[in-house]
Amino acid sequence: MAWQVEHNGAWRAELSVRLAADDAEALVLGLFGPTDDDHSWTRTLAPGDSFTSVPASVAGSGAGWQDALGAMTWHRRALHQRPREPVVVFNDYMNTLMGDPTTERLLPLITAAARAGAEYFCIDAGWYDDGGDWWDSVGLWEPSATRFPDGGLRRVVDAIRDAGMVPGLWLEPEVVGVRSPLARSLPDEAFLQRHGVRLTEHGRHLLDLRHRDVVKHLDEVVDRIVDEYGVGYLKLDYNVTPGVGTDLDADSAGDGLFRQNQAHLDWIDGVLDRHPELVVENCASGAMRADYALLSRLDLQSTSDQQNPLLYPPIAVGALVGIAPEQAANWAYPQPDMTDEQIVFTLCTGLAGRLYLSGCLDGMSGAQASLVGRGVELARQWSARLTEAVPFWPLGLPGWDSPLLAAGLRGRDESLVVVWWRGAGATTVELDVPPGDVEIVYGPPTDEWRLAHDGGSAVTLTIPAGPQARVLRVRHDGGGRTTADSPRAGLPHPDAPRTGNLTAGHTADRVEGS
Repeated sequence: MAWQVEHNGAWRAELSVRLAADDAEALVLGLFGPTDDDHSWTRTLAPGDSFTSVPASVAGSGAGWQDALGAMTWHRRALHQRPREPVVVFNDYMNTLMGDPTTERLLPLITAAARAGAEYFCIDAGWYDDGGDWWDSVGLWEPSATRFPDGGLRRVVDAIRDAGMVPGLWLEPEVVGVRSPLARSLPDEAFLQRHGVRLTEHGRHLLDLRHRDVVKHLDEVVDRIVDEYGVGYLKLDYNVTPGVGTDLDADSAGDGLFRQNQAHLDWIDGVLDRHPELVVENCASGAMRADYALLSRLDLQSTSDQQNPLLYPPIAVGALVGIAPEQAANWAYPQPDMTDEQIVFTLCTGLAGRLYLSGCLDGMSGAQASLVGRGVELARQWSARLTEAVPFWPLGLPGWDSPLLAAGLRGRDESLVVVWWRGAGATTVELDVPPGDVEIVYGPPTDEWRLAHDGGSAVTLTIPAGPQARVLRVRHDGGGRTTADSPRAGLPHPDAPRTGNLTAGHTADRVEGS
């Protein structure tokens, strides 16, 4: 059985054994939104009032946990209001500019990202900063004049378009720095507060999106950067913690937060209604808010802010439990000082879901750039397949320190299997994959991995001393199989039903009520 609570705020899950009427033990799953004990949430209903709790979804299968997660993957797609094929996004932040963009640094990076095959280019944090100490002064979201002195930000976004890519910008819309002019111009009622005092977290006030002045301001910011600069991509971040919530105009602090969560979704819906072509990333401090209230609306979810490529694989493998593959954006940040194996290792992590590219590509040799470009090309070739792929785990779910990891994506006609080896010496591993022709489809020019396959579902890999990683491709026999024919649980056919009653097989059911 698999489940999720589709709420962008507080929730609770209980799994326990209870006694049934005949004293037999029964396993009980309870799914809740915010509660009084955990989240200081209460709401008082007068006669005639009503309240609808947050929705939850449950999927079940008689074939095992991987099959249940496959059903949940299809259900997540059914929830998505604006499904579309993924694009390869280059973002200048991770292990690259790290929030310090300038025209001088961006222009060569734009050229290199376009040559690598990126389709979108997002300028991350810092584009609004004139003084270098922007954390507690954000809120107006006006382009910096000092960072972009010659032609301003418009010159940079024009260069992105001229390179054949769509420009994007980073925003953290729900906060206002304590030094921002907006902190003085907006009324106290525009902020989350307790007992009449604004909440302040790490030098920021938290906006209350129930207030009309807040929505007006945020709408003006988004409309301006979309209309004036032609921005087609937004990375929405959230690097604060609101605590239990706000007691302003609410029955409890938790109720204030619940109402704020609903207002946040309403604001996002308004933005997407006005700008339906806008691609929007849900970042939230590296996947701290990865839920299907938000992901039913937004295009992708960055899975982590992990900067060490050796530590990222278990995150990428585990993310597929909770996020549809086409939304699970894993960072790949190749660098000029990396070896070919290291470049392949970080690209493989990106290819385990939706490739999210970064890295100092402008400093790479021609051979290194070609190696990166091959990984990007594989991601683009798989963009349509990714929207129908079902995740599977040939080695099960990993531990944080697991030396050997694998994640699979099964489409209609072929599957990709990413294998990482983080051990020091050589090793051999046997993987259970869908039947078909198997090959190593992404690796370095000189490859010492050895693959043995008898045409069935078992593949044996002989791997040299690590760390190393590869992507395998399986071309299916007969164009795909049903779940019952799959070599492991968790490989439902892409035509499997997306919704239905909770019975054996790959089904999912969405319920409301705690």
